[in-house]
Amino acid sequence: MKKGILFTFLATVSASVFSQNTVKSKSPYSAANKSVTVYVTEKGSDKRLAKTETLKFTDDPQPPETQVSVFVDPSKKFQTMLGIGGALTDAVAETFYKLPKNKQKELLTAYFDKDKGIGYTLARTNIQSCDFSSGSYSYVSNTDKSLSTFDISHDKKYRIPFIKEAMAAAGGKLTMFVSPWSPPAFMKDNNDVLHGGKLKSEYDQSWANFYIKFIKAYEKENIPVWGLSVQNEPMATQTWESCKYTAEEERDFVKNYLGPTLQKSGLASKKLIVWDHNRDLLYQRASTILEDPAAAKYVWGIGFHWYETWTGAGQNFENERLTHNAFPNKNLIFTEGCVEKFDFNRLHDWALGERYGLSMINDFNAGTVGWTDWNILLDEKGGPNHVGNYCFAPVHADTRTGELIYTNSYYYLGHFSKFIHPGAKRIACSASRDRLLSTAYMNPDGKIAVVVLNLTDDKIDYSLWIKGKAAKTTSQPHSIATLVVN
Repeated sequence: MKKGILFTFLATVSASVFSQNTVKSKSPYSAANKSVTVYVTEKGSDKRLAKTETLKFTDDPQPPETQVSVFVDPSKKFQTMLGIGGALTDAVAETFYKLPKNKQKELLTAYFDKDKGIGYTLARTNIQSCDFSSGSYSYVSNTDKSLSTFDISHDKKYRIPFIKEAMAAAGGKLTMFVSPWSPPAFMKDNNDVLHGGKLKSEYDQSWANFYIKFIKAYEKENIPVWGLSVQNEPMATQTWESCKYTAEEERDFVKNYLGPTLQKSGLASKKLIVWDHNRDLLYQRASTILEDPAAAKYVWGIGFHWYETWTGAGQNFENERLTHNAFPNKNLIFTEGCVEKFDFNRLHDWALGERYGLSMINDFNAGTVGWTDWNILLDEKGGPNHVGNYCFAPVHADTRTGELIYTNSYYYLGHFSKFIHPGAKRIACSASRDRLLSTAYMNPDGKIAVVVLNLTDDKIDYSLWIKGKAAKTTSQPHSIATLVVN
């Protein structure tokens, strides 16, 4: 090729590449000509996920120090939202079928309809019995190491039909993960599904096979399983179904048995979650397992609960941030939380929802990709629960009257689940005063959802500020708001 022709060829290629890059590059986000729709839930009023106002942006290149602002930067993107939802346990299903048909439909719409309800997309259910079952049960007969008697008939009475109804109400799909509370009694060193105990080493493979049996049985019932956790609360000796693993024991069970068994059984695509317990030991557990490449290769993420508060301490969000920063290629997922010690007289206590708001904003800002509440429905006693461990749910059924009671937790959860959709990217968001807590996401359709929480007794005027444009509004005392930028 002659020199002149070569120069012309290279110039043409260069221009073509420049043109392609120019077309692909996006303009910086601008709030100009955009509006903000505000939805509010507020103490001392009847506002519950109520659309209250529409805001307009005005020029505000440099907010003064005296102005409270919530700053949002859509150009800085972080983790992708997996989903938000709750647990579909035996207790939920049994309570559901005690309701009149019209109330059953109301509940399904309230939770799973993305337009008329709060649009849950994530769910968890139990492998065998848990405390929120009417009694202990197993899928295999005693001493059946081969699992030849494996049978999920127990679940076909209430739980499986309910999960199918929930899936249908959600538009045909729920991202579902499953968790065991205990292996069968004969597999454990205390010969009891309750009171902790450990898995006997001679049953390691049999127990790994058990997960496979369960997943395939549920999928045969047309309930797809997205993922699984190794063990619910593996450091707790509970009066209910429980089984203990040290970090090293869980690591070795994943590395030598559960991980390889998922692979060999054609279930390598299932997302494996370790820990599934409180934030207090989160980093210690994650580092022990994930620093072993032979175990880490099977692990999708680390699950956590919020019950570290049983010690009298607060919620330990710092351990989440540390874990996320140390292991950025693994996912954080909130797998369970509820307010404990049920009291019917506290059903309208505003603190119930505020605990959710505080946790969710901090969890998402620390890098969490999915958030799963505990039971979505319980009865007027905070059950059924076969060991008396009664708890709050966002919605309670009074089975004496057939009525549904919505706590403010339901609405606080909805401020996230209704407006932040799977596939949304968390974007930079920060309030200029610590009296407001905030997080923000850009949804796949380009709309931005900003959640602003006020836990104080004060009314706070503030501006939503995006790249030189600001929209002014007010946060009422003890309120949560979602601001949708269209």
